[in-house]
Amino acid sequence: MIAEVSVIGAGLAGCEAAWRLAQEGINVRLYEMKPEKFTPAHKYRGFAELVCSNSLKAARLESAAGLLKYEMELLGSLTVPCAKENSVEAGGALAVDRERFSDAVTEKITSHPLIEIIGGEVTELPDGTVIIATGPLTSGAMADVIRELCGDGLSFYDAAAPIVTFDSLDKEKVFFASRYDRGDADYINCPMNKEEYLAFHEALIGAEKVQLKDFETHPFSVYEGCMPIEELARRGVDTMRFGPMKPVGIDDPRTGRRPYAVVQLRRENREGTLFNLVGFQTNLKFGEQKRVFSMIPGLGNAEFIRYGVMHRNTFINSPELLNADFSMRTRPEIFFAGQMTGVEGYMESAASGLIAGIAAARRIKGLEPLKLPADTMTGALSAYISDPFNSGKFQPMGANMGILPDIGVRIKDKKERYGAYAERAVKSLRSELERINYGEDNR
Repeated sequence: MIAEVSVIGAGLAGCEAAWRLAQEGINVRLYEMKPEKFTPAHKYRGFAELVCSNSLKAARLESAAGLLKYEMELLGSLTVPCAKENSVEAGGALAVDRERFSDAVTEKITSHPLIEIIGGEVTELPDGTVIIATGPLTSGAMADVIRELCGDGLSFYDAAAPIVTFDSLDKEKVFFASRYDRGDADYINCPMNKEEYLAFHEALIGAEKVQLKDFETHPFSVYEGCMPIEELARRGVDTMRFGPMKPVGIDDPRTGRRPYAVVQLRRENREGTLFNLVGFQTNLKFGEQKRVFSMIPGLGNAEFIRYGVMHRNTFINSPELLNADFSMRTRPEIFFAGQMTGVEGYMESAASGLIAGIAAARRIKGLEPLKLPADTMTGALSAYISDPFNSGKFQPMGANMGILPDIGVRIKDKKERYGAYAERAVKSLRSELERINYGEDNR
């Protein structure tokens, strides 16, 4: 019989899983409900749509995000090469033109001879091997299926930042620079003095928020990594200055001094006509966003082509349910992938789909499983979501050097220390891939 795997959801994780399986010679039925039905956050018809930020975080190898992407390429990633081919300038980060990125992934998936696209909403689990990658906004019917498999899930809220046009900015009040002059000066900086900052803080905490829909109101917990800016402001008058508005490493070239606070704008598209407000995820009403964010120097007459939104996000209690290869302990033919597993971030979600695809393919072929070393970023994330020790306090986790085992050597310089972690990780992963004969032809 010809092996076949069903992958539900054509987001980052689902596309990685489907691509990996197809590249291994396995037929894939990829289910995607767009464009027949959209979630509250998705608007674009293409696959692998980015709905929050357009940044895939740091590109340099001696960073957690950069190491993760490098490992993904070694494992045969689809999304990392597509991101590089459709990148926009963002200093030391890998940011993409989101529509071109989505189009590139969609073209790769739809043109693969072993991938069949099945349109429409999935309401019941297909037979055989299945990878569930329906995302944090899983539709009602599929959510019921997952609930039957996993029991009650946990909910938190994700938020997207506003986007403004470059032409509408007051260029006399802003300047281009990257923090610590790292990379090119690709970020637009809006400096604030103390008086401007305090007035902005007061307006922000007093602004009116969107009334959440019934399905979003219980339980209410906000994940720290995507905290709405107004919630951050309510934690204290200086909280934003130690978060997204921190001025450290940025000097205003007009004064030669560090601002009291600074709002950074990051390029949204290749052409540089659109910029998003970094760290300004929000649940304010649209009119309030226009009123309050226009107080930011340089944004007095800004044209907002998209306002920030806030939406539901759900993840399962993976440490009780999943193995390190993202398969279910009780139903090993069923895999989960993406943000619902508790990996937090675009590339982390994509990596989980990649790992699940590799695992499913090797199991179907009767091959030895891929055992991701604990000192790799992919291995550490896989261990985190599957460690029963975390089940009672499980929260989403993104790539970070803190989840890797200690290097065993004291290295004072942070960059050198992270470089040593990265060197060790790459060496370990290459060794494992050689051990199981996962060569260039597979990748």
